[in-house]
Amino acid sequence: MAGDKLESAGTIRLKTLDDALLLLARVNNIVEQYGLALKRNQPTSSYTMNLRRTLPTLAENLKSQFGLIAEQVLAVNLASSRGASEAMRLRALREGVAQIKQAIEIGITQTKDKYTVKADADETKPAE
Repeated sequence: MAGDKLESAGTIRLKTLDDALLLLARVNNIVEQYGLALKRNQPTSSYTMNLRRTLPTLAENLKSQFGLIAEQVLAVNLASSRGASEAMRLRALREGVAQIKQAIEIGITQTKDKYTVKADADETKPAE
């Protein structure tokens, strides 16, 4: 596997997924801060507004190459804006973030499998 290379389309898709993972980590951080504020009976409106701004950005970044994951992100955004109790909203957000992370990790694995090209034996030899 050391001599295998990734096609350019695969590299672009992996870059998109890596950026999505970074943004998802930010979303996860906001969700956990939201949970702490809820537990401490602090105001939570700033966290929900921040999530409603960040989740569509994540979906827009994924939409061109990973439409199904983008739809998952938008579904989580919609669920977070529904009129449920705060505890139900927090649970939906946590489950949604976990599902999105799992989908992105599956996308990374499938992209590596699909776009990997075997390198020739001549290319892997060092120049003399």
